[in-house]
Amino acid sequence: MKAPAAVRRRRTAEEARHEILAAAQRRLAEGGPEAVRLQDIARDCGIAHPTILHHFHSREGLLVALARSAATALNDDILRAVTAPHPGTAAVLDRIFETLGESGHARLLAWTAMTARAPRGDEPASLRLLADAVQRRLAADAAAAGRAAPPRERIGFAVRLVAAAMLGDALMGDVLNRLSGHADGAAHQRRFRRWLAGELEAMFGHPAEGPPRPALRRRARKG
Repeated sequence: MKAPAAVRRRRTAEEARHEILAAAQRRLAEGGPEAVRLQDIARDCGIAHPTILHHFHSREGLLVALARSAATALNDDILRAVTAPHPGTAAVLDRIFETLGESGHARLLAWTAMTARAPRGDEPASLRLLADAVQRRLAADAAAAGRAAPPRERIGFAVRLVAAAMLGDALMGDVLNRLSGHADGAAHQRRFRRWLAGELEAMFGHPAEGPPRPALRRRARKG
């Protein structure tokens, strides 16, 4: 269903950029990066096609700006969830999955990583910032319980594992469901997130609600 064309009006440069990004986000959520077409966005915003080029230089420039905006918003959202008074691991994972999957951000992040035209080396250190927030929270919980806080590297690896799992599930969840023989796709993905949340909470000594769960066993060293 085509979005109705917006009425043209005068905008500041900041207003124009904001409206273009918002329209691009709607198109992204509907059909992925392939659906972000400058002609459609210009019609949605009620602006001329060259106006988008003036602000973003190209379609690829618009997609990169959209990826940066999405990454910043997702990072802020997750940090707020992690630093909330009583964050629930499962709720945080659900939020990450919904943002990556339903908004189309997972496909956009994959495009940004794979295209040679995407910028390299200037991405915000979102995973490091998230790991820092998780470390502060776990350190406070450990101090209150009278136990040692988990090592920083272990927290960083856990954050990386969750990021990889959520991105992969948002990109290929349907395929993984079929390959594993699960027809109830959405329900199976929710159960996977609950399982992952339980393993993380057990791993870091912060048990989930309900009966305690054993942490992941370490593989015995040989020799």
